[in-house]
Amino acid sequence: MRRRLLLAAPALACHPAYAQPAAPLTVFAAASLQDALRALEPEWRADAAHPPLRLSFAASSALARQIEQGAPADLFLSADEPWMDYLAQRGLILPETRVSPLGNALVLVAPANSPAAPVAIGPGTDLAGLLGPQGRLATGDPAHVPAGIYAKAALESLGQWAAIAPRLARAENVRAALLLVERGRRRSASSMRRMREPAPE
Repeated sequence: MRRRLLLAAPALACHPAYAQPAAPLTVFAAASLQDALRALEPEWRADAAHPPLRLSFAASSALARQIEQGAPADLFLSADEPWMDYLAQRGLILPETRVSPLGNALVLVAPANSPAAPVAIGPGTDLAGLLGPQGRLATGDPAHVPAGIYAKAALESLGQWAAIAPRLARAENVRAALLLVERGRRRSASSMRRMREPAPE
């Protein structure tokens, strides 16, 4: 088995065996990082010293389980720390290579043609009212998708989880949640993760 380098954002880490420079570099990355990595891909490929690149996107939970089952990933970019912990506990990373270069932020978005005005979210915000009588809140599945887990924690903190939970449209990853909003199948706001650099200390 070749050595594998596993990265995670917000946690970077390595597996005990890493790819030879000439071998293709297989990157497993959280779906929320797809746009960013696709934008960086041409620059990577422009350097002849870099190995060929293969990108695979899905929910962090699905990718971690694939790696656990022996999927040949060289780099793993996870959407959260717990799924990197999951692999670390099973001896599937090199702990000394683990770093956390990025942070997360939750945002609410509506379809582009929505008449909804921007709103400040706080404990007194009536999210159910904003959704309307038939509206749904699209987010990653809170059972295992980081975006959904974060959304649930935020809603619990706001005291609104009980009211919103029955109205969730649970998606397999953050991009799938965004797609529900973009297609306008439901009049809904979407809770999604936005990767950003940490604020300067």
